[in-house]
Amino acid sequence: MKSFLLRIVAVFLVVLLSTSFFPTQASASLSRAALIKTFDRISKSTTLANPSIVLIDRATGEIVFEKNPTSARKPASVMKLLSAAVALQYLDADARFQTTLSLSATPRTVILSGHFDPWMTSRHVDAVEQKRVSVSTLGNKVVTKITALEHVAPKSMTVLYQGVYSTDIVALSRYLKSRGVTAKFKEVTSGEATKLSIEKFATVSSPKVRDMVEYALLWSDNLLANRLALEASTVMGFSRTKPGVAQAFKTFLTDMNIDTSGLEVKDGAGLSKANRVTAEMVADLLLKVRGDADFAPLYEGLPVSGISGTLEDRYLTTAPQAVGLVRAKTGTLDGTVSLAGYVEAGAHEYIFVALADRIKKGFAATNSARTTLDRLLGSIAAPLTTKS
Repeated sequence: MKSFLLRIVAVFLVVLLSTSFFPTQASASLSRAALIKTFDRISKSTTLANPSIVLIDRATGEIVFEKNPTSARKPASVMKLLSAAVALQYLDADARFQTTLSLSATPRTVILSGHFDPWMTSRHVDAVEQKRVSVSTLGNKVVTKITALEHVAPKSMTVLYQGVYSTDIVALSRYLKSRGVTAKFKEVTSGEATKLSIEKFATVSSPKVRDMVEYALLWSDNLLANRLALEASTVMGFSRTKPGVAQAFKTFLTDMNIDTSGLEVKDGAGLSKANRVTAEMVADLLLKVRGDADFAPLYEGLPVSGISGTLEDRYLTTAPQAVGLVRAKTGTLDGTVSLAGYVEAGAHEYIFVALADRIKKGFAATNSARTTLDRLLGSIAAPLTTKS
């Protein structure tokens, strides 16, 4: 708590000093013409390498500035905005995913039954730091239960499972092996799991879908975002696969009357360099979901400049006047820097999307592109004087 309070004080001082002694154009509320001129100038920076940019006035829906708006670009983790929107549209925002462990009538045979929990992690360190359920936790519960029944630690066992990701099964096998247990795994149907279970001895549960969406956006959690997209695709009637997610995204955007030209989906996290979106597509999505209560977790989950998530350490020195005024999803791949979200600017709230996927590879180029994007938004950021 002490470190958090110190950080808030530090942020306040940075903003106070920057606005008091180093006034920016934003503090004077740029005119529309000046705003366009500023965006045009900064967008031509060599550090952004001919990016795709769209700026929309949220109140009117007017496109204020655009550069290569329909050019299909690599989104990096901006792709998570689509995963979040699809999850909130098709999943119950208050639903939780439960995973149970049960005994069967056969000795040293347990039944692992789940609903493809997106929150499950194979890394125990992540479970501890993020208060998530880990595969090793399940394995420990299994070993503990059988040991209590047989009064000796098991050397072998059979695990019948359903509704669990294959990667989690592999991780569970490795964990049991580390405990000296050789496990045989067999996938069964949901009906078979129910029929064979005679006694539940453990149940773990995920947070609500809305909370998982917020976490995935705030910290750019690749596994969580992708699994939420996979789950949504199955609810929509598609497969729990990459092609299924691609179908889900296209169907969702089409239903939202958003042009899907140029859309290419290889995952729901943005890790693949084969993913493609357009700045116009993402901007239209952000415009449509803003103010819609069903999509509130998407807005609430966005990192805030200089304050939270993946924007916690940005803007403090690059554009201190914008601290607390930008809510955006970041994205980074080698050769790509992206940013999409909302910025407060005097009497306006703007929706912006910037996809710079043609920059040089390496840390220096990445850092330079981030700095330029920060300053781009810093050129217009100012506390809202009226709420649109």
